[in-house]
Formats: sequence, structure tokens, C-alpha cells
Amino acid sequence: MNTAAFAINLAAAAGAALVVLLAAFTIGVRTGRHRGVDVAWGLAFTAVVWTTWALSAGHGDPGRRLLVAVLVTVWGLRLSGHIWSRSRGHGEDPRYERMLAKAPPGRRSAYALRTVYLLQAVIVWFVSLPVQAAQYLAAPLGPLALAALALWGVGMFFETVGDWQLARFKADAVNRGKVMDRGLWAWTRHPNYFGDACVWWGLFLLAAGDPVGWAFVLSPVLMTYLLAFGSGKPLLERGLGSSKPGWDAYVASTSGFLPRPPRR
Repeated sequence: MNTAAFAINLAAAAGAALVVLLAAFTIGVRTGRHRGVDVAWGLAFTAVVWTTWALSAGHGDPGRRLLVAVLVTVWGLRLSGHIWSRSRGHGEDPRYERMLAKAPPGRRSAYALRTVYLLQAVIVWFVSLPVQAAQYLAAPLGPLALAALALWGVGMFFETVGDWQLARFKADAVNRGKVMDRGLWAWTRHPNYFGDACVWWGLFLLAAGDPVGWAFVLSPVLMTYLLAFGSGKPLLERGLGSSKPGWDAYVASTSGFLPRPPRR
């Protein structure tokens, strides 16, 4: 790996993530709703990976560079499109309402910029380190790439099918107020979050074929932690026990993250 070129790329990738999140912040201030930052999440990763693809020309293996860029783009655009479609016509996300309620009087926008947008830009940059590094590796793709594709594919399956099943469930008025406990949701309470973790571990494997790639193993670790223990699963489940009849029984029978057959 050309360390000087990679160092320049790290700065450029940070700039790409920042541009996307600042654009989302501007829209959030104008609309008074900051839930759009979730749409910007996948777009920011896409911006980072294509910035890296352009800068890594002549440094990394062309096949690996293109594969990484395409996989991240497919994941990022699908996620952003799904969140945008799901959030149209709705008010502020309750998670951000609770978070921004802590803002000092008259400082809501500045507080949102610091605690939501800039923080997410940093996380995007850090989590994307393996895909940045992978595009600077000169070695051609090896057998580990097959494992990476398989894990990425499992993740995309859980994300895409889980979101589709939940959307169909919510679209049926008969299910209003009920807990989604069918399909993949019978095996894990968060198939989309589990799928997200698999995607990023798969992308990490595209860098792990070279010893330098293991320097960035904390990136998928952080993503998995956020999904399972940080801003993902815990925040989403907070309050569901009192608002969803049958939620406690669902929790007792269904895995919180890793898929497994439901308990009786």
C-alpha cells in the first residue's frame, strides 16, 4: 500500500462524508426535521467509496477497487432509498425528538449539528476505513473474496427481505398496533440490523486478505456494536413494551440480534 497516497485519501474521504452530512443538516434545519440524516447515512458511504475509487487509480487492484465500490453503492443506495420512502409524509423521528430535547434553549440546530451530523460523519469515515484500505491493495482478489461476497449477500438478504416483510405487514390495516413476528422477524427482532452487520464484516474481508487490512478490524466491530448495543436496537426498542401489545412475549420467544429458531 502506498501510505502517502492513502493518507491523502483519508482526508478526502472525511471531506466527502462531511459534505453529504452538512447537506443533510441544511435540509434538516430548513424543514425542521432531522430524520433525513438517516437517508444521508447510506449516501455518505457511497460518496466515500467513489472518492476512494477515483483517488486509488494506479495504486490498487482494479478488480478489487470496482468490486468494493459496487458493493458499497448497492448497499448504500438501497438503504437510503428505503428510509426515504418509509419516512415520507411523517414528522420527526421520535429518537431525534428525545435526543434534541436536551438542546439548550435556542441552540437546537447547533446541538443537532454537533451531536447528530458531525458525529455521524466521523462514524461514516471510521467504519469505511476497511473499504478505503481495500481499494489501495495491489494484490488481486483471492479466495477470501468469495467468503466476503457470501457474507455480504447474507447481509443484503436479511436487510432487503426483512424490510420488505415489515413494509407489507404495516401496509395491512389488520396489523395496526400488532407486533411483527413473522418471516425473518420470527428469527430475530432486527433482521435489518443483523444484515447490516454482515454486510460490513463481508466488506472488511475484502481488505483482510492483506495483513494491513487487519489494522482496520475495529471498524466492523464499531458498526456491530452500534447496531446491537448503541444507537440501533436499544433506541428502537425503548418504549415498545408499553406501546405494543404482545411485545414482552415476542421478546421472550425471539432472538434480539443473531437469528435462531423462535422459542416456544
